[in-house]
Amino acid sequence: MRQLYPALEPLMTHSIAVDHPHVLHMEECGRLTGIPVVFLHGGPGAGCTPTHRRFFDPDTYRIILIDQRGAGRSTPHACLDGNTTQALVADLEQVRAHLKIERWLVFGGSWGSTLALAYACAHPTRVLGLILRGIFLCRDEDVAWFYQAGAHRLFPDYWADYLAPIPDEERGDLVAAYHKRLTGTDELARMHAAKAWSLWEGRTATLLPDAATVGFFGDPHHALAIARIENHYFTHGAFLRETPLLTQIRAQAAQFAQIPGEIIHGRYDVVCPIDQAFALADAWPSAELNVIENAGHAASEPGIIDALIRATDRFAVQLAPVCNGIGV
Repeated sequence: MRQLYPALEPLMTHSIAVDHPHVLHMEECGRLTGIPVVFLHGGPGAGCTPTHRRFFDPDTYRIILIDQRGAGRSTPHACLDGNTTQALVADLEQVRAHLKIERWLVFGGSWGSTLALAYACAHPTRVLGLILRGIFLCRDEDVAWFYQAGAHRLFPDYWADYLAPIPDEERGDLVAAYHKRLTGTDELARMHAAKAWSLWEGRTATLLPDAATVGFFGDPHHALAIARIENHYFTHGAFLRETPLLTQIRAQAAQFAQIPGEIIHGRYDVVCPIDQAFALADAWPSAELNVIENAGHAASEPGIIDALIRATDRFAVQLAPVCNGIGV
C-alpha cells in the first residue's frame, strides 16, 4: 500500500490578481524543472492544504497548488462575485501563462474533477493528462442526491443536523433555503447554516468515521467558504446546465481520446455516487477506471491514497520522455 510522500514546504508562493476583486493564492513545490502538475481542490471552496503537496514525487514534479476564487488563502474570502466555472477555467489559463508552462498534468478530486474536465474541454491541447478522483459531474440530479433526497436515508442522524437550520415549510428546496441564509445579512444565521452545510459533507465523506476530516469541514473559516461557494455553484447548476460535461466530452471524443487519464473512485462514495465515474468512463473510453473497494469519497482514505500515488508515479514515467523541459 503506497503512502503519501514526505511533508514538504513550498519553493515559492504567488499572489495572482484575476478579475476584480479576486486575488488567487498559489504555491509551487517540488522541482521547478520537473513535470508541471496543477492540483485542483474540491468544494468548490475547500482550498488547498499542505497534505495536497504530498501526492507527487517532489524530485520529479513541479507541483502547483491554487486556491480557487474565494477559497483557502485567496481573497476576498468566501466571495461569490464573478465566481463561476468559466471564470475558474480562465484563471487556470492565466496561471499557466504566468508560469510560462506550455502543458501540464491536471489532478483534481470531487469538485476538482469537475473543474479539471471543464478545463480539458476548453483547452485540450494544454493537458498532458488527467488524474481524477471522486467524480462529480455536477448535474442537478447529483446535487439533489446529496442535498435534497437520497443520501439522507443512509445517515438520518447527520441529516437531522443538516435540516436543523431550515424550517419545515422551506424544506422542499433545501439548496434554495440554504442560499437564502448563506447570502443573507444575519451573520449568526449565516454561520450556523454554513457549519451545518459543511459538516454534512465532512461527516459523510469517508467510509469510516474520521475526526480529522470532520474537523476540517467544521472549522468556521473553511465551513463558510465551502458552504457559500458550493451553494452558489449548485444554485446555478455549476454554470454547466447549457453545456453538460458529458455532452462536451462526447462532442470532443477525438480530442479526449488523445488525453491519457485515470479515474479513481471509492466503491462506497456517498457524496458523489460511483455511477458518475462509470458515466464518465463510458463517455471517455480511453481513460482507465479504477474502482477502490473499501473506500468512500475522501482523498485521505488509504485505498484512495494508494491509487493516487500509483497514478502520479505512473504518469511521471509516462510523461518524462515527452516533457523535455516543459515548465522550465
